[in-house]
Amino acid sequence: MIKRLTFILSLLMAGLFTQAQEAVRPGVVESKGSVVGIKTNLPYWATATFNLGAEVRLARHWSLSAEVGVNPFDGKNDDGSYGQSLKHLRVHPELRYWFCETFHKHFVGLHVPYLLYNVSDIKLLGTEGERHQGWGTGAGISYGYSWLLSKHWNLEATVGVGYLYLESEKYPCANCGRKQETVKKHYFGPTQAAISLIYQF
Repeated sequence: MIKRLTFILSLLMAGLFTQAQEAVRPGVVESKGSVVGIKTNLPYWATATFNLGAEVRLARHWSLSAEVGVNPFDGKNDDGSYGQSLKHLRVHPELRYWFCETFHKHFVGLHVPYLLYNVSDIKLLGTEGERHQGWGTGAGISYGYSWLLSKHWNLEATVGVGYLYLESEKYPCANCGRKQETVKKHYFGPTQAAISLIYQF
C-alpha cells in the first residue's frame, strides 16, 4: 500500500512541476510572481514526523498544494508490547483560492486528506492502553495567511476543519495480541494545523 501511495504521490508531484513549467510560458498563465513553492510544516517535526510539500500556481488566484508526512516509529518494544507511537503516513492535497494573488496574504482551501496509521497508547487520540492500525480519509475546508519574508521565502499559517472516516483494527498494547475488534469512526473537527516555511521559485 505504501509503495502504491508513493507512486501516486510521485505522479502528482510530476504533474505539479509540469504545470509550473507551463505557467511560465507566455500566453498560458500570467507569469507575475512565483509559480512553485516547496514547504515544510515546522510544528509537525515536533511529533518526529518528516514532512514536505509542494505548491504550484494555477492562475492569479488559484493554486494546488500537496503535502506528505511520514512518521516511521512504531513504538514496539523487544518483548512485543507497544509503547506510545504515532506511526503514520499522511497525504494532504489541497486546492486553494487566494484573495490577493497566489502565495500572498489570505486564502481559503478545500483539502482531501488520506491517512495510514498505527497509533498506540496516546490519551489525546483515545488510544490509551490500546493500539489502532488502519486508514482514514475525508474532506475539509481551511483558512490561511502567507507572509512575504523575502524574495524567495514565505511563512504561512493554516487551520482547517472537516470530516474524516477512520477504520482501524484494535489491539491490546500489552503484546502483539489478537485483534479485539474493527473500529469505524466518523470524526468532525480540526483536520489541519500548520505553520509552514516556504521556498518559492
